[in-house]
This record gives sequence, C-alpha cells and structure tokens, in this order.
Amino acid sequence: MTTPTPAALIARSNRLGADPKNTNYAGGNTSAKGVDTDPVTGQPVELMWVKGSGGDLGTLTEQGLAVLRLDRMRALVDVYPGIDREDEMVAAFDFCLHGKGGAAPSIDTAMHGLVDAAHVDHLHPDSGIAIATAADGEALTAKIFGDKVVWVPWRRPGFQLGLDIAEIKKQNPQAIGTILGGHGITAWGDTSDEAEANSLWIIDTAAAYIAEHGRPAPFGAARAGFTALPDAERRARAAALAPTIRGIASHDKPMVGHFTDGDVVTDFLASEKAPALAALGTSCPDHFLRTKVKPLILDLPATATVDEQIARLHELHAEYRADYQAYYDAHATADSPAIRGADPLIVLIPGVGMFSYGANKQTARVAGEFYVNAINVMRGAEALSTYAPISDAEKFRIEYWALEEAKLQRMPKPKSHQGRIAFVTGAASGIGKAIATRLAAEGACVVIADLDLAKAQAAAAELGGTDVAIGVAANVADADAVQAALDEAVLAFGGVDLVVNNAGLSLSKPLLETTEKDWDLQHDVMAKGSFLVSKAAAKALIAQQLGGDIIYISSKNSVFAGPNNIAYSATKADQAHQVRLLAVELGEHGIRVNGINPDGVVRGSGIFASGWGANRAATYGVAEEDLGQFYANRTILKREVVPENVADAVYVLTGPELSRTTGLHIPVDSGVAAAFLR
Repeated sequence: MTTPTPAALIARSNRLGADPKNTNYAGGNTSAKGVDTDPVTGQPVELMWVKGSGGDLGTLTEQGLAVLRLDRMRALVDVYPGIDREDEMVAAFDFCLHGKGGAAPSIDTAMHGLVDAAHVDHLHPDSGIAIATAADGEALTAKIFGDKVVWVPWRRPGFQLGLDIAEIKKQNPQAIGTILGGHGITAWGDTSDEAEANSLWIIDTAAAYIAEHGRPAPFGAARAGFTALPDAERRARAAALAPTIRGIASHDKPMVGHFTDGDVVTDFLASEKAPALAALGTSCPDHFLRTKVKPLILDLPATATVDEQIARLHELHAEYRADYQAYYDAHATADSPAIRGADPLIVLIPGVGMFSYGANKQTARVAGEFYVNAINVMRGAEALSTYAPISDAEKFRIEYWALEEAKLQRMPKPKSHQGRIAFVTGAASGIGKAIATRLAAEGACVVIADLDLAKAQAAAAELGGTDVAIGVAANVADADAVQAALDEAVLAFGGVDLVVNNAGLSLSKPLLETTEKDWDLQHDVMAKGSFLVSKAAAKALIAQQLGGDIIYISSKNSVFAGPNNIAYSATKADQAHQVRLLAVELGEHGIRVNGINPDGVVRGSGIFASGWGANRAATYGVAEEDLGQFYANRTILKREVVPENVADAVYVLTGPELSRTTGLHIPVDSGVAAAFLR
C-alpha cells in the first residue's frame, strides 16, 4: 500500500480495542476510505479498508483488513434482491475485493461501505448497549445525545442495516453516530481522529449519564445467604464444584473452563433481581454467540452444602437442556443448522462466582468476559429504565444463522488433545517437561506441577500464556499440597482429564548402604506420591463423568533386577502394580490407567543430573558423559532414549487411537530383553 490510510486505521483500531470500555474482544469493526494506485491501470482508485471477519480490534494488523473497491461495493445497491435474500450479499463482497490476501469481509461490511463518511466505527461498549437494551432506549437516546446521535431500531446485521444507517446519515447531517437497538453503536467522521473522538464521545456521554442519573441499586437489595463467601472459603467451594460443573457443560462435547469471582459477578449474583435478569439472557449478538442465550444460575444460597448444590445443579442442568431444546424447536425451520448442543456455557453460583466454558481456554475466558459485559449492560439499563433484550426469535436468527454456521465450518479441525486438561507432576524439567510440551502442542491445557514453583512457572511460560499452561507448586508426598495443586488446576482450566505421575528421584545404593531414610524418601515421592495424586485426581475425574487418563511413568526397573538399586526399583514396582489396580477400580468410570517403562533417559533428566547418573556410571564402570550411549549399546535397537520418546508414548496412550486400552505398560527402552513383560 502506498497510502497512509490503512496504517492510521490500524492505529485507531488498536487504541479503541485496547480499552474494554469501548468494545469486547473480537467485537465491533472499523473502516477507512481512501485513494490508492491501481497496479493494473496505474490510475487512482477509491478503496475501503475494513476489519475482516473474526478479527480483534486491539490486535488488528494489516493482514486482518479486507480491502474493497468502493465503486463495486456501492454498485451492489443496484442488484440488492431485498431483505429476504440479503445474506447473498456477503458472497458478493468477494467480487469487490482489491488485490490478494487480506481477511474475509464480515457481515458488517455494508454498514461501512454504504455510509457516506470517510471513517466509520462500529463498537459494542457496555454503556452504549445499556441504552440500546433499555425498554425506552429511543427516548433515552434523544434525551442523552440530542440530535447528535440517532436511534436505529433492532435489525439483524447485514446489507439492509447498512442501507438504513446510510439513509439516517443522509437525513441527519448533524449526527455523528447512532445507537443500534439491542446491539451497540456506530459513529463516523471525516478524519480518523474525528471518528475516534465521536465514538469515544458517545461511549463516555452514555456512561456519564448512567452514573449521574441512574438508580443507586439497579439490581435491588442483596439476598440473605447469597452474598460472596470469604475469599478462601469461596475458592475452596469453587474448586469443590468445578469438576461437576464442567461435566454439566461438557455433556455434549468436552469443554475447557474459566472461573471468575470478581465483585461485579458476586454482587450481581447476590442481588434480588439476578434470577429474573439472568433468565432474560444477553442481547448483543457478540455476547450471546459466546455465552448462549442465557446462563444456568443456581437457585440455592451459598450457605447450602456442596452436596446439596451438586444435586441441585444436576436437576437444573436437566431443566436447562429441556428448555434449550424447546427454544430450538420453537424457532428452527427446515433449513436451520442442527442444534449445536444444549449445555450452558455460563454457570452462575451465588456466593462463589461464574464458570464460563469454551472449546479452549481462550474461548472460555472470553465467554466469561462477555458475560461480565452483559452484567454491566443490565446494570446500566436497569439504572435508567428496564432491561429489554431482543427476543428469543431474533436471538435464534443470529445463533443459527446460515452465515454463522458457515463461519463455524471454516474453523480448523481441532487437534487430538484439544479440550483436554493435563496435570503433569515433576514437569519443570526432563521427561515431565517433554510430556507437558508435547501435550500442549497437541492442543491440551497443561498444568506443570513441580516441587520448585519458580521452575514450574518458568516451564509453563515457555509453552505460552496462561491460556495454554500454568505452573503450580506440588510436593507429591504431602496430601494437602497435592489437593491444593489439583484445586489450582481445576480453577485454572475447569477440571482435569489427563494425569501423568512423573515426579521422581533416585538414590543408587546397595542394600547394606540403603538407609531407612533413603527408602522412605523414594517411596514417599514415587509410590505414595503417585497414590496421592491419583486419589485426588480420581475424585475430580469421577465427578466430571467424562472418563480420563492416568499415566504412570514407571521404569524398566519395575521388572528388571538391576544392581545396587533396591529402594528405587522396589518403589517403581509399586507404581507398576498401582497401574493394574487402578485400571480395574476406575474402569467403570471410563478412566483408563496405563504405564510407561523408560530406561536410561540420561539427556535432560533431573534424576540423572542430581547424582543418579554419576552413581550409575560408577556402578557400570563408564564415564558419566558416556552413560547414555552405554545404555543404548546394551539394547536391542542400540538407540538412546530421550525424554521426547517418553512424551510420544504418553501422547499415543492418551489419544483417540488407544481408547480401548487400559492396564498396559509400554516399554520405552530401545529393547531390553531382560525387561520384556511376561
């Protein structure tokens, strides 16, 4: 591009999108019109740059823009077949594109192209949507903004809405923008700075009016027993409920969760109006596409027991599914897409907080952010008037829109472990780190549990942000520490699906030199530690009712009698038999338990680096730096085993291909005949 127009648009978009008061994540769109040189003719050509479908204003780059020729874009008015066929116009946008690459034009492209203004912003600010969803929103718009902002009755986004706003702009030359009923705002300007200033003026003016004139308690009084529990008690209750709630949200397909317990959520849930307002659902299309039309809200106080709440949640889930099916049946037509699942994406627990769900952690987190937006919208609307979202019929037309379905179908196929949550012990280095890395690469959310918190957090940071992995402290020999680590996991990602008992250490000593302390230490970390982790994880796995995997990283020493290794080999044999015992006991819950028997994993190993390598090298009479090759040379394949080889085995055992396998031990040792399983 030779024109500065797109650079100015991107800068404006990033500024607007960086502040959540202006718009939600991936919500809204911006555009700019200008002149550039047509590389074919060498002549000037009028173009429009507009944020493409699915992009986010805060992180928008030039690749996220769709570029269209204005003459062709505006010529579409002459072939527009009418509102009953307006969806066809989206495909027509492709014939207006200029150049190659760039993003796909969104449904809002007409709004930007047809409005006679050089720069246009369409945003979803909480303050603007509060006016847009108020029962007397039209009157409030006139009262708050005068003739500078014009009310537009609800209309589904599309070509006709673009025509409507273009006509409003033409008939109201003094106006700087509109309030879109039930939806958001649109503003414009002759320059990029003017459009941005007009957008911010509408947003800030609405917020100031609500603050000055709104009722002080728009949600009513707090209900006794429904106020927020103390911090520690609230988090403990959330962790106790999280696996059950994730199972509820994952009845149709596995979901990752996110927990939010900020004041904006807990204060809303404590209020007397919360049940009725939650039942009305959200209004802005961006909101309910992420949160479903309405949440599931628990109708018990925080003073109820965990068991009482769990029992009631299961009852409410059955009611929710029936209600959602009725909503679908009431509005579906012969050409509607199939129902996409009847489970809630937002579950509200008074006194505790909000659980939000999505196909991955980012989607789950953003769904929670959107429902916070919805709470703010309801507060603003109730402060000035009465919250009145669009009808269920209109929500259905958005949720099951053919264009929305087509967008979903274009999404990439999920990776093998997407939607799964892995808890890996001893994962800050060596085999555990390799396992965590492989599982994250396959789409899993990963909890890196390690005795050293700083190292666990550093290892997690290497895998990406907290939407991918977190690090937690875990002394696996301490039951309370194990439970605390699992609680962190379920609060971070909603639950747990895949547990890898990898934490370990070794002291290489003959029988007469092995002390009771040596014996207890190794058995506490590996035999007892694996037991404690499996026990704590099994409670969550069973509550979720989603099956799951428990993997033990045992050792070829569990079946091979090596020299000077009594304590280590005995505890590895203990772990190996735990695999068989738990496979039998947990199978009725769909939980698979399998083991992996590595040998000689020297490279990158924390155990070998801590003195085990030197001891084993001395035992076998080789230099420590040659120990890896020594192990390899004694195998059938003569190939060294590295941490990634063990990670590969974990990936295969926990993937879809071995879904009928449990109680198995897989050797990863390049072939040690003496350790063949019999």
